[in-house]
Formats: sequence, structure tokens, C-alpha cells
Amino acid sequence: MARRGGAPEVNAGSMADIAFLLLIFFLVTTTIETDAGLDRMLPPIEPPDSDVIIKQKNIFQVNINKNGQLLADEELTDLKNLRAKAMAFLDNGGDGTCSYCKGKKNTESSDNPTKAIISLKNDRETKYGTYITVQNELVGAYNDLRNREAQRLYGRKFTDMEAEYLNPETAQSVKDELKEKVKKIQDLFPQKLSEAETSTAN
Repeated sequence: MARRGGAPEVNAGSMADIAFLLLIFFLVTTTIETDAGLDRMLPPIEPPDSDVIIKQKNIFQVNINKNGQLLADEELTDLKNLRAKAMAFLDNGGDGTCSYCKGKKNTESSDNPTKAIISLKNDRETKYGTYITVQNELVGAYNDLRNREAQRLYGRKFTDMEAEYLNPETAQSVKDELKEKVKKIQDLFPQKLSEAETSTAN
């Protein structure tokens, strides 16, 4: 009877190739989750034709400190009151040229929605959640005023019209009809939301 030798050796010459193929497979098939950010359409950068002079009363300043406290036009403001204050500023119509404005027409506040600018400034240590919530309230102020005018002119909400217009599944004929209406409402209350340079806490 023949004597058996030691255990047979395993040929490991192709192990490197197999490991390399597995590495490529996992790189190709693995999906990497990314953090969600702000869904904002920024306007293209266009150099101004001439120097524009902006009156201070046409700027609504919102400051967020590191503790999440809000200063709206230099007044300490609760988050729940921010939208109403922003709407009052945008809808003021101080110079009397806005026929659709329903504000107080205070001459010390914004002249016209087309001239009104909201400036948002936050501290470097401001919590991200607070910053997003404040932004949502300011954008909500624009949307509420736009919804009011869309209901008056077209009998439906602006946000619904805009969502339908931006939906890729909407028929082109419907988009063409909505385009002019959406633009008209946007022109009544143009969204001029400026973000000032972040400040550093002392």
C-alpha cells in the first residue's frame, strides 16, 4: 500500500486576482449616501449695469446668534413670529406704487416688493437645524404672499402651480400655459433673499 504524503498544497497564485475583482465589484455596486442640503435655485451671476443704491429701509435684516436667538430688524423675535414680520415688510408698499399690497404703507419700511430685500446672517456656531428653519420661514413668507396673489388672479395656489410647472411629467402644453402665470406671480413678489457673510462669535 502506497504511503500518502503530507496535505496537498493549495495554489494561491490567483488569490490576488480574485481579491482585485471583488474590490472592483464592491466599488461599482456600493452606493454612498450623501447629506441632504438646501434645495435652492440660485440666480445666475450677472454684473450690474450700474451701481445700485439700496435704501436701508428696503432691507429686512435677520441675524441668528450661536444660541439660536433671532434679531429681525434689530428686534428680538421668536421664530413663530418671523414669517409674519417678513410678510409685513414685503407687503408694506411704503411708496404707494404697489396696487396689490395690503400692508400698512409705513414710509419707514420697504417701498415696494420689487425693492424689498431680506438679508440673513448667522453666526459660525449657529446650529444647522436652526439655520434651515429660519430659511424655511423666510421662503414661506414669500410663498404665502405669492399664494394670496395667485388665488386672487387665478383661483389656485402659487405653490401648486409652480410644482406642476416644474414636474417633468407635466404635459408641455400645460407647462406653456403655466409658465406665464408663474412668472407673473414671481414678478409681483420677487424672492430677494440675500445671505450675508457669516460672523464669528467673540
